[in-house]
Amino acid sequence: MRVVLKLGTSVLTGGSDRLHRPRMVELIRQIAALRTAGHEVVLVSSGAVLAGWETLNFPPRERSLAEKQLLAAVGQSALMHTYSTLAELYGLKVAQILLTADDFRDRTRYLNARTTLTACLGRGVLPIINENDAVAVEEIKVGDNDSLSAFVANMLEADLLVILTDAPGLFTADPRTHPEATLIPEVGRITPEIWALAGGAGSHRGTGGMHTKIQAAEIATRAGTRVIIAPGDAPEAFVRAATGENIGTRFLAAGSRLEARKRWILADTSPGRVLLDAGAATALRERGGSLLAVGVRGVEGDFERGQTVRLITPEGAELARGLTRYRAGDLRRIAGKRSADTQATLNYDYGPEVVHRDDLILL
Repeated sequence: MRVVLKLGTSVLTGGSDRLHRPRMVELIRQIAALRTAGHEVVLVSSGAVLAGWETLNFPPRERSLAEKQLLAAVGQSALMHTYSTLAELYGLKVAQILLTADDFRDRTRYLNARTTLTACLGRGVLPIINENDAVAVEEIKVGDNDSLSAFVANMLEADLLVILTDAPGLFTADPRTHPEATLIPEVGRITPEIWALAGGAGSHRGTGGMHTKIQAAEIATRAGTRVIIAPGDAPEAFVRAATGENIGTRFLAAGSRLEARKRWILADTSPGRVLLDAGAATALRERGGSLLAVGVRGVEGDFERGQTVRLITPEGAELARGLTRYRAGDLRRIAGKRSADTQATLNYDYGPEVVHRDDLILL
């Protein structure tokens, strides 16, 4: 199972104004336990600004963008050093990945980020993701790490997104002002009534709150990923959430990941057409194969890597649509050639598949 874990600043600090190392080492221990059990884990972590404030000995806080970017620049290295040191206790290697909204909007950057994350998981490296607050301005900000974790879950087609926070989950009312409020254990669909329960923003230490967590749940569940909002201070919270124990509030996926992916591929079509030879058409139609360069006999139109293209049979019929790993100009250069020749021809290689089976929908 592939799991994305999101940790907010309030969880990392334990309600204080500095990183709480014992809490962090306990969370890393749980990540290591799940990896040992065969699960893939990706960590989305807040805390860089707080870590920068701590590193600079808690200067008076300004709310300017420049001040926040300074604290993020100082704090990100401190945060990663802490994670790296703690991860070594359990034999884990970590990788830092900083993203902005442009990494999700631009298809080439999106695919490159996905390739990097997938490579980390393949090598047994724990990716630790944060928004690149040191350079992000309003136009390229995701805005909060709850939403960022949902976008990452979609990018990696994760089975589960776990958001650990300082609240036990979603309640029927604000438990701070309504003692009779009860925990909602499961949400089948995010309705206006659920949104009404979300409340306002988070604490002075973080940017979130239940509203951003509901927003993240809506983003992820629409793409077929289950979501759990659970208390970060509960014993074994992450392990319990990932292994199916009742904890916090569960949000059910609105549909399967395949259905969501099909809708996206079918809706996002470029003018590009890739002409197949008879062998490639048969491999796609009857054997469930991927499209290789050797099976391409022509390329029509202009398209970039990551766009959806139409796959055309020798008879001129549209057989399938899929995401191309090569842009039009480069695909023309390797069309009809063996996969082993791609590196020598292009001086780079995104893999033997022009369109991978996982990125292809037969019509």
